[in-house]
Amino acid sequence: MKQNRQQRRTNISRLLMKIVLVLVSTALVVYFMPRGDEFGYKYELNKPWNYGLLIANTKFPVLKNDSVLQKEQEKAQRSFQPYYNYNRSVRDSMVNKLYKQAVQGANAHPYVHHVAGLLDSIYQRGVLSVEDYARLTDETQRRIRIVRGNVATSASLSSIYTLSSAYRYIMTVDTIKFPRYILQQYNIDELIQPNLTYDVMKSEEELEGRLQSISNYNGFVQAGQKIIDRGETVTDELYDILRSYEIDYEKRNIDEAKIPYKFIGQIIFVFINFVLMTIFLSLFRADYFEHVRNVALIYALPVVLCVIAAFMVSHKMLNVFMLPCCFVPIVIRVFMDSRTAFMVHCAMVMIISMILTNNYEFVVLQIAAGMTAIHSLRELSQRSQIVRTAFLVFLTYVVFYTGYSFYHENGIKMDQWMYICFTVNGILLLFTYPLLWMLEKVFGFTSDVTLVELNNVHNPLLQRMTEVAPGTFQHSMQVANLSAEVANKIGAKAQLVRTGALYHDIGKMERPVFFTENQSGISPHKHLTSLKSAQVIIAHVQNGVALAEKHHIPEDIKRFILTHHGNSKAKYFYITYKNEHPDEEVDEALFTYPGPNPGTKEEAILMMCDAVEAASRSLAEYTEESINQLVDRIIDGQVADGCFSECSITFKEIAMAKQVLQEKLKTIYHTRISYPELNDDNKQGERTV
Repeated sequence: MKQNRQQRRTNISRLLMKIVLVLVSTALVVYFMPRGDEFGYKYELNKPWNYGLLIANTKFPVLKNDSVLQKEQEKAQRSFQPYYNYNRSVRDSMVNKLYKQAVQGANAHPYVHHVAGLLDSIYQRGVLSVEDYARLTDETQRRIRIVRGNVATSASLSSIYTLSSAYRYIMTVDTIKFPRYILQQYNIDELIQPNLTYDVMKSEEELEGRLQSISNYNGFVQAGQKIIDRGETVTDELYDILRSYEIDYEKRNIDEAKIPYKFIGQIIFVFINFVLMTIFLSLFRADYFEHVRNVALIYALPVVLCVIAAFMVSHKMLNVFMLPCCFVPIVIRVFMDSRTAFMVHCAMVMIISMILTNNYEFVVLQIAAGMTAIHSLRELSQRSQIVRTAFLVFLTYVVFYTGYSFYHENGIKMDQWMYICFTVNGILLLFTYPLLWMLEKVFGFTSDVTLVELNNVHNPLLQRMTEVAPGTFQHSMQVANLSAEVANKIGAKAQLVRTGALYHDIGKMERPVFFTENQSGISPHKHLTSLKSAQVIIAHVQNGVALAEKHHIPEDIKRFILTHHGNSKAKYFYITYKNEHPDEEVDEALFTYPGPNPGTKEEAILMMCDAVEAASRSLAEYTEESINQLVDRIIDGQVADGCFSECSITFKEIAMAKQVLQEKLKTIYHTRISYPELNDDNKQGERTV
């Protein structure tokens, strides 16, 4: 009952942890995502369109560009004719003034009638002030409208008089009959006054109406209509359409901002992706949730890459294809497994694609590149493998993009900028190697590179073992080879179990002569009690852990030291003690290794190989039958004792491990086939012959 309650609590705590992981990951990613208010495309005049096919999702008007609109406004202003009111009283008053001057001067003769007629002609056409004429000239006006009563007539500016041109006209129109010196006596300059007055209100209303009548639009684009496709040059016309589409897009976002549909959609989409990823891990990699470091890495990597991608899109920084997304599956593949790496990569790519405009192309290329990265990096043991993987990822991008472009462009018309992005992506992917080292230290993982370094027999710890405990070193080497063979057979991590096997018995270096493989004569156990001998033997586990910590051996390797005996007993001394004290109740804990039992397949493999290899040295004869029986007896005993109850190894895999161990031991000890012997009757007949 207590155990069931404890299990229930564990299940609830794990469920809560998964819920928190999904919610926190979703919140972080959505927080940095662009809200969709910005237009997601960048374009330049006379440059190729770098995205896929763009289709209008709603009807929108095409705005005229500023230069075209300005030209039309200037044209309207040039053709505009300002209104001037005709003032007849000016003509009447000036003619009356002329006659008064003539009467007063008693000079009533043909000159007066001549000047009066010219004044009448001048005022009939109209006279402008100097200021009005200068303003009309500056504004390049060619015609004006003269309002006489309710009638407005158009008149050329050249037919209108100014004060100076009117004076000149009167003085020079007929100098033979009417000499200038006589006309000057009539003070002609005082008789010429402007009779056209600018009508500000009517002119401004007319001009405003003309400008407003100019349409800001140059037609409409219908919903579902193609706007532009990849590789097409952004001409002036297409530029106006794209600019209009952008303005309409942002306007609709403002109108729809009262209900944040896009924000809600982002939450749902990101949440579902993380939920699916969590379900996958719960079904197929439940053991990862037992270690905080595994969970932290699996969820942190896609969140960080998604946030970086969102930041790049929000601030329109570079191109998202430069982001080395394959870094995530590479890291998870190195530290964990391929299926988890691919699932996490897919979830991350789907989330990033949501914030992109050319998302279909992004998903296709990233999924293909991720698969390439995972398959090309099964075990990272050399720096050159990262270089090879980066090159293969770059090649995948190039090949898939080229094929994609051929299909959509129906010819050779590709964006060179994309190939530059792929190159940058590949270069950045080379930094995976130092980043792996950093992640290894931060999260406590052990990479294959570290394992290869630990496998080096010139490692100070292993070198010391060859000197202090050569028999133990040889035993460890044999166990390492056997373990690697078994791991390869059942699909476990061969490099990890091999390294664990090399270090699993380093604790024996503290008191090497107490272990049979290092003895060359008298055993020191003859001078100890069975209990004391058992404690000396069992102590090599804790001594090994202490040495591992002193030499900074990774945690994963220390686990092999702790689990290679699990919670089993030092049976030789336990049985001896019981035989020596038949009437005494034995405290089994004194003869039991501290454990724990193996928690992974690799640890289970080491336990089997260690026990089998050690026991094989005590066989009286090495025959096929004796080796098979030994392997079956040792491993079946471990299964019966529950040594593998806490790890995920299956009975099928245990059977495969037995088979590998039997075959390898036969090879090591050069067993021969047992020849059949003649029965008694055949022996008698043979002697007779």
